[in-house]
Amino acid sequence: MSSHTAIEPSILYFGTPVVLLSTENEDGTFNLAPMSSAWALGRTVVLGLGREGQTARNLLARPDLVINLPAPHQWPAVERLAPLTGRDPVPATKAAGYRFEPAKFAAAGLREEPSHTVRPPRAADCPLHLEARAERIRPDLSGDCVIVETRVLKVHAAPELLVPGTHHIDPAAWSPLIYNFRHYFGLGPELGSSYRTETPREAGVG
Repeated sequence: MSSHTAIEPSILYFGTPVVLLSTENEDGTFNLAPMSSAWALGRTVVLGLGREGQTARNLLARPDLVINLPAPHQWPAVERLAPLTGRDPVPATKAAGYRFEPAKFAAAGLREEPSHTVRPPRAADCPLHLEARAERIRPDLSGDCVIVETRVLKVHAAPELLVPGTHHIDPAAWSPLIYNFRHYFGLGPELGSSYRTETPREAGVG
């Protein structure tokens, strides 16, 4: 007999990192949008986006972007962006409560910083920036979203996140902002490490 209960949750955000995507609008201004459907495979980052959002529209026409990763304490900035859209008029597919906002960086309280290889700026306050280019965009199975495969061109990291003298991120110094069933979390204490780690350490030592 199973010890589990079969359920029908309304969402499946079971704990994934939050990213802020900066893209270029048609008029040359820039959009900044939060999302939590992102994962990396080598130098490829795959994104899941709503088909009718400004970010998806921008990437179909202008494929350059920056994937900015905020720290846990920056969740209020992410939440300030959550009810905003760069689409005017607001798409009918957006949930009630959305409003058009062209100045997304200012609305979030985040500073723009020029990128090195793409036109959209980085969110200077975020600890990690991935400059990237959308190489493939296709519909998902539902038709409501698009799956975007991006190629990372350049990575920027706050100095305090690095293992000194290396290009490695110190996992004890970096904690992503996690979106867990529509609540924000950071990481808990380290439990252990993979046999493949290049930054070995004892669990709990930080």
